[in-house]
Amino acid sequence: MDRPFRVLMVCMGNICRSPTAHGVLEKLASDARLSGRIEVDSAGTHGYHVGRPPDRRAQEHAARRGYNLSAQRARALTAGDFAHFDLVLVMDGDNEQSARMACPAEMRHKLHRLTDFGSRFPDSEVPDPYYGGDQGFEHVLDLVEDACAGVLQAIRAGLRASPRA
Repeated sequence: MDRPFRVLMVCMGNICRSPTAHGVLEKLASDARLSGRIEVDSAGTHGYHVGRPPDRRAQEHAARRGYNLSAQRARALTAGDFAHFDLVLVMDGDNEQSARMACPAEMRHKLHRLTDFGSRFPDSEVPDPYYGGDQGFEHVLDLVEDACAGVLQAIRAGLRASPRA
């Protein structure tokens, strides 16, 4: 790889799910000694929380599993993100639809659901834990850890954007 492989995680507000996925994939890449070879970022389809850190609960649950989300700040998804990133991974159908509307047609091959890369859970979406309790944040972490392991495996195998069928 001449330049880092770039992955963007996307949810609605960029304060719960996408920062969690960002932090998990970043740590998995670091643990695999691929820090300089994989670049991870996150964004939201809506600009509700631009400039704010991840939700306190998301940070606390992630920290219990060894992920540090504290340096992240919410930002909005831009049309330029589709050119910059090799893979744009959305958390659910609503955000997939919003991202698809912002995505130039020639870049749509980069857009997938994060859960497309998972293997341990039947879920097709990473549910929004914002209005729920602790178990929702734990479930998000379970799904994200599984899917991010699949993303890392696909990147290592040289599959630029090929989730499971």
